[in-house]
Amino acid sequence: MRSPFLVAFTTALLAGCSSGPDFERPAKPTSTSYTPEALAPRTSSAGNGPGAEAQSFVPTMDIPGEWWTLFHSPLLDTLVREALKANPDIDAAQAALRQARENFYAQQGSLFPTITGNGQGTQQLASPAAQGQTGTGVIYGVTTASLNVSYSPDVFGGVRRQVESKEALAEVQRFQLEATYLSLSSNVVVSAINLASLQAQINATQDIIRILENSLGVVRRQFDLGGASRADVLAQEATLTQTRATLPPLQKQLAQERNQLMRLVGRSPDQDRGESFDLAKLKLPQDLPVSLPSQLVEQRPDVRAAEAQLQSASADIGVAVANQMPQFTITGALGFTSGGLGSLLVPGAGVWSIGLGIAQTIIDGARLDHQRKAAIAAYERAAAQYKGTVLSAFQDVANALRALQADADSLRAQVEAEQTAAASLRLSEQQYQLGGVSYLILLNAQQTYQTALINRLKAQAARYADTAALFQALGGGWWNRTDVDPKSMGKPGYFALPPVQDIKVLPRAAR
Repeated sequence: MRSPFLVAFTTALLAGCSSGPDFERPAKPTSTSYTPEALAPRTSSAGNGPGAEAQSFVPTMDIPGEWWTLFHSPLLDTLVREALKANPDIDAAQAALRQARENFYAQQGSLFPTITGNGQGTQQLASPAAQGQTGTGVIYGVTTASLNVSYSPDVFGGVRRQVESKEALAEVQRFQLEATYLSLSSNVVVSAINLASLQAQINATQDIIRILENSLGVVRRQFDLGGASRADVLAQEATLTQTRATLPPLQKQLAQERNQLMRLVGRSPDQDRGESFDLAKLKLPQDLPVSLPSQLVEQRPDVRAAEAQLQSASADIGVAVANQMPQFTITGALGFTSGGLGSLLVPGAGVWSIGLGIAQTIIDGARLDHQRKAAIAAYERAAAQYKGTVLSAFQDVANALRALQADADSLRAQVEAEQTAAASLRLSEQQYQLGGVSYLILLNAQQTYQTALINRLKAQAARYADTAALFQALGGGWWNRTDVDPKSMGKPGYFALPPVQDIKVLPRAAR
C-alpha cells in the first residue's frame, strides 16, 4: 500500500471521483443595459393610424409562451400552429434530439456489467484411424451452458465523463430544437407581415396608377385645347408607364413571399389556400419586454445550446485524462459442461472462472497526451464560441431596441410627409386644371406623393417586423408555454419543450 500507484488507485476507488475538471457554468453578465445611454421608456407615436401607437419598454415584463398572439390575428395564430406541427425542420430537430438522447442512454449502459448467456452442443464421431488404430468409431457429445460477466470498474471516472458528455450533447439538441421552434414561429410572423406590406404597396401603386391615368386625361384635354404641349403629354405618359412598371416586381415579391410562407407551414406552393393579411387588422403590441442581460443568457436557446456544448467539451477533457490511467477489467463465468443434456446438471458438471485484468499504456508515441491537449483546445474553442454567441445575443437585442425607436420616428415622419404630399397633389391638380401652375409642378407633386405613400407603408410594416424581431431576440418565451406534455418530449409530433432544468454537474474530481 506504500506504492504510489496503489495509493492512487485506492483513493480513486473509494472516492469515486471523475478525472478532469468539473464543469462550472459561465458567470452571468453583470451589465444592466444593452445601450451606452439609458433607453427611452417609450417610443414616439405616429398618430392614430394602424401601427402608429407608441410602444413602452417594460423591464419586468415576462414573455408569453405564444407571443405572436399579441398581434391579435386569428389567422396568424392558425398558421403558426400549423407550421409548428407540419414543418419538416421541426421533424428533423426532433429526430436529432431523440438520437442524442438514445446515445446518452446507451452510454449510461457502460456503467453496468455486461452479462451474456452462452450455450453450445456438439455431437461428434471419433474415428480410431486418427490414432493409428482399427475398429468402430465412437460417437460422443459435448454440451455447455454458461453465464459470462464482464465489468470494467470506472475507477477514474472516464465512463462517467463520457455519460456527462453525451447528456450535454442531448441538451445541445434540446435547445437547438427550441431554437428551430423560435426561428420558425418568428419567420411565419415576419412572412405574414411582409405579405401584408407587399399587398398594401400593390394596392397603393394601383391607386397611384388611377390618379396618373386621370391626370393623363386632363393633360390630353389641355393639349387638345392648346393649353398644354405635346411634351407635357409625353411626360405624363412616361410617368404612368414607369409607375405601371413597378407593379410586376411587387407582384413577383408577393408570389415569392407566399411560396416562402407555404414552405414554412409545411405546404407546397400549389397548396396555397389564399390566406391574406392586412396591416390595418394587425394590432401592434404596445407593451414590450426588455429582459436583463443576466436573464437573456438563460432565455436564448442558442446561448443555452452553446453552454451545453461547452459542458460536453469539458467532460471530454476528463475522458482524455482517464484514458491515460490504468484500465481495470473484471471477468467471470459460471456454467456447466457435460456429455449431453441429460447429464448437464449432475454433480461435478459445474465450472466457473473469475479474473481481474489491468492494462496501462506505457509507450504510445504520446498519442494519449496529445488527445488530452486536443480536448483542452476543443474546450477553449467552445468557450470562445459561447462568448461569441452571448455577444451576438446582446447585439440582436440592442439592434431590435434601436430599430423600434427609429421605426416609430420614421413612421411619424413618413405619415407627415404623406399628408403633406397628398395635400400638395390635390392643390396642384386643381391649379393645373385652372392653368395656375405649369405641368412640371403637377408632375413633381405626383412623384412626391407616390414616393411618400410607399415609404409610409414600408415604415408601418417595419414596426411590426421589428417588434417580432425583439421577441425572437429575447428568446420567445418558450419557458412559459403550456402546450406541451413533458412526457412527449422528443417524440414524434412533439414541437416544444418544458421549462429547462438545471444542468447536472458531477462531484468535483481530482485535478
